[in-house]
Amino acid sequence: MRAAGLALMAALSLTACSDTDDVKVAKGICTPFAATPAAATTTAGVPALAPAAVADGAGPVEDCLHRWAYSLAGAKDSAEVVAEATIAACSSALSAWNQASLSGPAGPSDAISLVTGEPTSAIAEHRNFAANRALFFVVQARAGRCAPPPPVKG
Repeated sequence: MRAAGLALMAALSLTACSDTDDVKVAKGICTPFAATPAAATTTAGVPALAPAAVADGAGPVEDCLHRWAYSLAGAKDSAEVVAEATIAACSSALSAWNQASLSGPAGPSDAISLVTGEPTSAIAEHRNFAANRALFFVVQARAGRCAPPPPVKG
């Protein structure tokens, strides 16, 4: 009777995962690549970024991080090292976002983080965003064994 219960539990667990090379792969965990960052959605079908975030430059940064993280995820280095390499690959997109925030409407150069309550700035929060998204995408790509992005033409 116990063997039947274990077999049933194993069968149920495989409905969410499939075995590939003795590694469990979660189905539906990979974020699809969109033609434009504004069109990107999460696996739940909700927008990956708020429209304001896309308008102020986060969209191109997130798209770059997503593409590079999925491309580099197969490296044998730790997820943190791969995430740092991902950020380095996207430094021009991050710099453009930072530059746009400096030339935008005047606001406080320093503010209190709504997440940590610590003093911060737009540039520091952009770097935090990039670090968090890069690490997330690397781990996501590894956990889901996600395919790298299709080649970009042009």
